[in-house]
Amino acid sequence: MDIKKVFENNKAWVARQLETNEKYFSNLSKGQSPAILYIGCSDSRVTAEELMGVQPGEAFVHRNIANLVPNTDLNVMSVINYAVGVLKVDHVVVCGHYGCGGILAAMQNQDLGILNPWLRNIRDVYRLHRKEINAIEDEKRKYERLVELNVQEQCINVIKTAEVQKAISERGLTVHGWIFDIHSGSLIDLSIDFREIMKNIADIYRIGVAE
Repeated sequence: MDIKKVFENNKAWVARQLETNEKYFSNLSKGQSPAILYIGCSDSRVTAEELMGVQPGEAFVHRNIANLVPNTDLNVMSVINYAVGVLKVDHVVVCGHYGCGGILAAMQNQDLGILNPWLRNIRDVYRLHRKEINAIEDEKRKYERLVELNVQEQCINVIKTAEVQKAISERGLTVHGWIFDIHSGSLIDLSIDFREIMKNIADIYRIGVAE
């Protein structure tokens, strides 16, 4: 791909936006008030705004390999804190996808250098759910199930954070776990019961929030 094409595409996009609404960019520059914090995978085939059908300003987006939420990653922790505490989003979404290379890499016994500590977060999910995953005979389904369980565990990691606990208690923030089926384009809601999760882990992970 010729990188100059990107700037040509940008000029064409600006022209299209202004043709539809001459105040598009002046309105966009006034600030943001997104309703959703979307935590997704960095995979180049999965674009957050497109799959949700939302416009600029409607979703605050964070992406990393395999949509992880480790408490040691100051990047994702800062994003959650800012989106929930400052932007006051109403929803936090963790969205994984079938066909995730990060999940597949974590299932294989390979030394991947600097990726090893990052993928260990996924291997920890595998370890927690080893009995269920190993009972699945179909390799494709086993892989897809780890994708789903990873989303579930990352939602739990979201709920462990103080800012999210406070927002759930004080203003009804909701946490969602989704899967993007890259083979069909469909979004799948895993129906994560975030309130039940919060209740189950409260005795260990509750931080300064009244019951």
